[in-house]
Amino acid sequence: MATTQLERTDGFGARLSRALKAMPRAWNRFWRLVALYMPKRLYARSLIIVIAPMILLQSVVAFDFMERHWATVTQRLSQATVRDIAAIIDMIETYPHDGDYANIIRIAQDRMQLKVDLLPPDPLPAPGPKPFFSILDDVLSTEITRQINRPFWIDTVGNSNIVEVRIQLEGKVLRVFVRRSQAYASNTHIFLIWMVGTSLVLLTIAIPFLRNQIRPILMLAEAAESFGKGRPMPRDFRPRGAEEVRRAGFAFIQMRERIERQLEQRTAMLTGVSHDLRTILTRFKLQLALAGGKPETKAALNQDIDDMQSMLEGYIAFARGEASEDAGHFDLEAYFQKLGEEASLHKRKLSTVLAGDPDVHVRPHAFARLLSNVAGNALRYAKTVEISANHGRGSLVVTIDDDGPGIPLEKREDVFKPFVRLDEARNLDASGTGLGLSIARDIARSHGGDIMLDDSPLGGLRAVIKVPA
Repeated sequence: MATTQLERTDGFGARLSRALKAMPRAWNRFWRLVALYMPKRLYARSLIIVIAPMILLQSVVAFDFMERHWATVTQRLSQATVRDIAAIIDMIETYPHDGDYANIIRIAQDRMQLKVDLLPPDPLPAPGPKPFFSILDDVLSTEITRQINRPFWIDTVGNSNIVEVRIQLEGKVLRVFVRRSQAYASNTHIFLIWMVGTSLVLLTIAIPFLRNQIRPILMLAEAAESFGKGRPMPRDFRPRGAEEVRRAGFAFIQMRERIERQLEQRTAMLTGVSHDLRTILTRFKLQLALAGGKPETKAALNQDIDDMQSMLEGYIAFARGEASEDAGHFDLEAYFQKLGEEASLHKRKLSTVLAGDPDVHVRPHAFARLLSNVAGNALRYAKTVEISANHGRGSLVVTIDDDGPGIPLEKREDVFKPFVRLDEARNLDASGTGLGLSIARDIARSHGGDIMLDDSPLGGLRAVIKVPA
């Protein structure tokens, strides 16, 4: 028996342990579901934070008021009204010698505010349909049954201020007209109107205030997005709003200034280095031209100097990243036409498809270099190239397919690293420095986009360029 009890205890403990372990997972699933259906914008979420507690509080208050105050007051008023009707019935049955019951009718009208009539002993009307939600109908019927306990018929339906009650007596029918306010807490709607009205007034004040508090955050996000895309900062941007938002705005401005100053210093330094090295390379060429020797040797040295100069230009272009260029308009249709002429010169088959507006808002020279690096690489190592561009809904997607040798899956991310070359597949830069795709991805990301590589339906490589435009 003790062993059985111990097994039951162990089984309950195991079930309790499993339930406790499952609670965090259920809680996480609940919040993931909430996050799925919650608005994604800050303004909408802030409105929910303001409105939801107000609605919840008012719902609780209204329910408590309806459940306790409204129902209680209605019940007491109905009890008093039915009590008066019961007193009238007692007087009618106590003084039957009063044939027309004029005194009873007068007392009911003057003292009880009830209009009383005595009708012939006809059958009571058939019960009508009860309203879907009526406290008065339920409470009044209950009180008549409890206090009088005779056949009755009541009419509480409609917007009339009068409630009609008929009670079957011996040899007659008592008809009583009662003002609705005597048996029903009719001023409840005033409380609801005040509650809803004050809420609307508060929301009218809170919503513009909330919008003014969120606007600086949205402006800061827009300025940061513009900076990430290489575009100039909006002219109307300045730190404003709450202290924390102001601090974030000032921090962003200082960060932007530091980055721009660092880029200017780096560009100036590289420009100086480039000028000095070009001077030295030019001197080498002059010395080779003036020096004697075999033409073959001089030609080889001149080729080395040209390669060094090409590599130098590639290094500087990669380090500079075309970040100093201002955003402007780029005509995709004209560029594709120019690219088609280049493909004809190299005897390559090129087809282009453009969907949407051909005018794209990017940094023109940088974006042209991005497309030239990727498309030129495809034209260099493939015989058939297909390019499709889709411009719409604030984004541009350019897909370049070729039938070339392609790039192995495990090395597709490595080719974007500087100075990486895949000799067994394709040389990714004409200068031999391995900077073609590095520069292309750097330009794409400076526009807020990216480049991805995949398998092409043509059998070679597919390059997908996505940038906001």
